[in-house]
Amino acid sequence: MRRAVLLFVALIGVLTALLGARLLRERRAAQGPSGGSGVVEGTVVDVRSRLNARIVAFHVEEGASVARGALLATLDCNEPEAGLAEAEARLAQTRAQADAARASAVAAGRSSEAVAAQAEGTAAQQESLADQLGLARRNAERIDKLGEAAAESTRDQARAEADALSRQLIASRHASTAASRQARAASEQERASQQQAEAALQAVQAAEAALRRARVSVSECELRAPLSATVETLPLEPGDLAMPGTVLARLVDTRHPKATFYLPNAELAAARPGQSATVHADAYPDRAFTARVVTVSREAAFTPRNVQTRSDRDRLVYPVEVHIDAPDGALLPGMPVDIVLGPVPDASVAEQRP
Repeated sequence: MRRAVLLFVALIGVLTALLGARLLRERRAAQGPSGGSGVVEGTVVDVRSRLNARIVAFHVEEGASVARGALLATLDCNEPEAGLAEAEARLAQTRAQADAARASAVAAGRSSEAVAAQAEGTAAQQESLADQLGLARRNAERIDKLGEAAAESTRDQARAEADALSRQLIASRHASTAASRQARAASEQERASQQQAEAALQAVQAAEAALRRARVSVSECELRAPLSATVETLPLEPGDLAMPGTVLARLVDTRHPKATFYLPNAELAAARPGQSATVHADAYPDRAFTARVVTVSREAAFTPRNVQTRSDRDRLVYPVEVHIDAPDGALLPGMPVDIVLGPVPDASVAEQRP
């Protein structure tokens, strides 16, 4: 009986000591820096097809590390290559047409200048004839005023010269009118030729755009890694038909891991964007990783229906995301980690971490 009592007392003592140790740890944790637990996440990038084409081959395997620009997969490119050849031929044709249109516009411009010069010459000749006619008529009038003192032949010659200049002036006016019409026609032809040249240039620009689009389509036949990462999955097999938007490879960047933990409402003031943090992983008990707070959510992840009491407020938790400095890829997606707000402690403190 006495032995049973001693055992019972010893058991009570052990339970009391364990309970005290637990309460002490919780008190120390409450008094220590804020933090929480999370899971490592990588930057996931899905490489998708932009073509409706069949997969020819994959050039990587799942789990392989690839550098940025590495060839991941090749698609059947017969149709895009045919479109590229057609675009190149159309561009050559439109350039030839544009050259011909420019040459025609240049010729029309020169012809318009020549006709305009001819019209100006005709107009100048008309003005000269008008001046000569006026002079001849005044001369004839002076001779007529002389009466019988002037010889009849002289009067006849003066009248004849005036009549001849009058007929030449009429003919010059007709020629000037015709030259003006030709000048207007040549100017309109020049304007039409310039419009044709501009339209041909626009056709060249459209053909160049079509060629660039065709080249982009051909370049999409080879899918390359947009960043240095690890190949997580290859959902399809060679020979499968890839539709636009189909995921052909999923890449995970483990060089820039991140994690999300949750802070209770009472500790939310301890977190702010840009703040340093310390991350510990079970896989590396002797190593502490530096991190940086990126976002602190403005909305609680869990909200009671009515927040009226202190206990309701204590149940509010807010997601906090940190980016971890682990460029060697030591932290893999899915690893559990402990996150503490604040700088990385020294080795002596790190060794005391529970």
